[in-house]
Amino acid sequence: MSALSIAVTLFPRGIDHYLVGGLFVGLGISVIYLGTGILAGNSTFLETTLSYASDLPRFQREKYVTSRDWRVVFAVSIVAGAAIYEFAFTADAFVTEVQWWRLLGGGILVGIGTRIGKGCTSGHGVSGVASLSRTSIVNVALFIGVAVATALIVAVLGVTP
Repeated sequence: MSALSIAVTLFPRGIDHYLVGGLFVGLGISVIYLGTGILAGNSTFLETTLSYASDLPRFQREKYVTSRDWRVVFAVSIVAGAAIYEFAFTADAFVTEVQWWRLLGGGILVGIGTRIGKGCTSGHGVSGVASLSRTSIVNVALFIGVAVATALIVAVLGVTP
C-alpha cells in the first residue's frame, strides 16, 4: 500500500483544511505571544470569563482580569473560525450523531483534565512543545496516550455514537 493510498484512506476529505487551520493557529498563537509575552492556551478561559461576573477573590486575581479580553477573543475565534470555514468551503454544515449528553460529558472530562494537567492542547501542544518545554512534551504524550487508550477501549466495548 502506497503512502498516497494510506493518506486518501485516512483523510478522505483531503488535508487542505488541516493545513489552513494549522497556519491560523500558529499565526494566532504567535500574535498572542508577541503581543503579550504569554504562551497562548485556553484552559483558563472559564476562570478569566468568570472574572467579568463574579466578585469571588479567586476570579478577581490580577492574571485573570488582565488577560480576560484576549482570552475571550481567542476562544470565540476558535469556534468562529471553524464555523466560517465550514460554511465557506463545504456544502453542508457539520453535524454529529453523537448524543448531546456524551458531548457534554466529554467536555466536562476534558475541562477537568486541562485543570489537572495545568494546560490544554493549544497551550501544551502548540506553544509548549514549540518552546521545547519538557512538561508540555510529557503532557502531550499523556494526552495522546490516554486518547488512544480510550478510543481502543470504546471500540472494543462496541460503543457507537
